[in-house]
Amino acid sequence: MRVQSEPFTLGEVLGAGSRPQAGAMVTFLGTVRDVSEHADILALEIEHYPGMTERELERLAQQAEQRFPILDVLIIHRFGRLSPEEPIVLVAVWSAHRAAAFDACRYLIDVLKSSAPFWKKEITPTGAHWVTDCPGCRAGTQTGHVHPDVLEEP
Repeated sequence: MRVQSEPFTLGEVLGAGSRPQAGAMVTFLGTVRDVSEHADILALEIEHYPGMTERELERLAQQAEQRFPILDVLIIHRFGRLSPEEPIVLVAVWSAHRAAAFDACRYLIDVLKSSAPFWKKEITPTGAHWVTDCPGCRAGTQTGHVHPDVLEEP
């Protein structure tokens, strides 16, 4: 599990190690959109709680390994100021068969969006807005979640 400010590419990350017993690898790559409910997005600032964030990602990976017959998990999440189209998060899952890899990857991105300590601020032409209730985050979970209170900045 990695939390980093540096960009990454899907190719370099997935080419870093082989898993010969894996018959399937499923990935999810999340990127910065250029529009939201507020306005056009010029940038996205992501903050996290160092130490706690890494522990939570590790805990989520362990849960997935207990819940699904998978061989390995990789989660990378970025923080800092990101521009539209830049990668934010990568979830990769390896398993002997595709069904487990798909199920575990979906599970991981859904629980990560609702439980990992990340906070997002959208930078728009009209100012900055903390993301407080994200329909996309709610979409993947049964109960959804609420981000911290809205804070408008000039």
